[in-house]
Amino acid sequence: MDSQNRLSRRRFLSAASSLAAMPGIAIQSGARPNILFVIADDWSHGHAGAYGAKWLRTPNFDRVAAEGVLFTNCFTSNPKCSPCRATILTGRNSWQLKEAVNHFSVFPNEFPVYPALLEQAGYFTGLTGKGWGPGDFRSTGFQHNPAGPSFDKHKIKPPYSGIGANDYARNFEEFLAQKPANQPFCFWLGTTEPHRAYEQGSGVRAGRNPAEVVLPKYYPDHQIIRSDMLDYALEVEWFDTHLGRAMAALEKSGQLDNTMIVVTSDHGMPFPRVKGQIYEHGFHIPLAIRWGKNIAGGRVIDDFINTRDFAPTFLELAGLKPAPSMTGQSFLSLLKSGKSGMNDPSRAVMLVGKERHDLGRPNDAGYPARAIRTQEFLYVRNYAPDSWPAGNPETGYRNVDDSPTKTFLLSSFDQYYKLSFGKRPAEALYAIREDPDCIKNLAADPNFAQIKRELRDRLDRMLREEGDPRALGQAAFFDTIEYTGPKKHSYDAWLANQK
Repeated sequence: MDSQNRLSRRRFLSAASSLAAMPGIAIQSGARPNILFVIADDWSHGHAGAYGAKWLRTPNFDRVAAEGVLFTNCFTSNPKCSPCRATILTGRNSWQLKEAVNHFSVFPNEFPVYPALLEQAGYFTGLTGKGWGPGDFRSTGFQHNPAGPSFDKHKIKPPYSGIGANDYARNFEEFLAQKPANQPFCFWLGTTEPHRAYEQGSGVRAGRNPAEVVLPKYYPDHQIIRSDMLDYALEVEWFDTHLGRAMAALEKSGQLDNTMIVVTSDHGMPFPRVKGQIYEHGFHIPLAIRWGKNIAGGRVIDDFINTRDFAPTFLELAGLKPAPSMTGQSFLSLLKSGKSGMNDPSRAVMLVGKERHDLGRPNDAGYPARAIRTQEFLYVRNYAPDSWPAGNPETGYRNVDDSPTKTFLLSSFDQYYKLSFGKRPAEALYAIREDPDCIKNLAADPNFAQIKRELRDRLDRMLREEGDPRALGQAAFFDTIEYTGPKKHSYDAWLANQK
């Protein structure tokens, strides 16, 4: 056993002894469940075979869903990489996380993260690929990524140029090989797929049929977009391949059925009007969970799950109470219920919001918004309706990833351009069951005036209860948050280049 493993083993025995002395916690060697958290980067809800999609292939996600539980209503409270991942780690909504509400910011160390809490309780922890980020965690005192110590030495030759070289599954195998015997583990497997860039045309060259792609209503039916979606599909499938290899490693080591496998994403696909945008497809994400014979498989649960619910769920799974700072709620009881459908009526509402994601506006201002999602409606409050939601035109709409789809939509100032890049009203209301693509804004319809008023009041009340600075009249705080990423896309940088 090398020095790292000996240190981990001593830490495990010390923590186990301390926990065993605490009331209500009994430690049995090797009995506590393992946790494998598998998270894609920019993968949309519905884009898996288990959800009925035919134009991409996700056999391993489908297996997790078939042998475990498929969730139809999992949401992130902030549809961008680092804000969402911060909510996962801390168990708090993003407006409760100070600087971490923004993309490319610092990660405050005052909020405990679940991997560190599990490590203190005797878990062997690790990370491969993308954990929390992008942003700065070291200046606030973290010794490694908040998602865990890195296991990234193994590389692979990817089949397409847009795919990264990290061999996630082999690095997970390396982690398992280093894990001390009888010690439970918590591992974060975070791919950078299907984040852009893609190898353009790779989906078509791989023999996929563009006609099979199901396009949302906010895009025109065009081969450029269909081809772009197929390139995205190949990267989703690459993610799914590593999930399958990780499950095979668990099976080979005899740890599959004592491991809770959680498979999800941080937000929707990197396409216009999706990633980073407060529409249904931006914050609605996939979720499937398998835990061997410990939970009844083949179920579909409709209860609303917030990404901040993961941390308290993992802690309860390990026999621990959530940290006092965590505002999410464990859903372990849902997993154990044996039921499908809607189990808990209190889990039928979701809050969403953002401040600044990326740059591209005067003074590098954000586009603040909050929203409330119920079973029937999505109500959105845009606090700066005179601003461009996707970034200013003169800076290239920097809050939307560059892509063939983006270029095509910008080529014509038609209704599709307006849907993705145009300015938005102060309020929006969508009947989400009939209009999941959020095309018809009902906010000005007198037939929905009462519903709009009730949702607006409920949103304001819930945000105040959660301590959202914007709801408490302290929105100026958000303008003080430093941007830690590259400045080349800022409005000020663009303006300087014009002189």
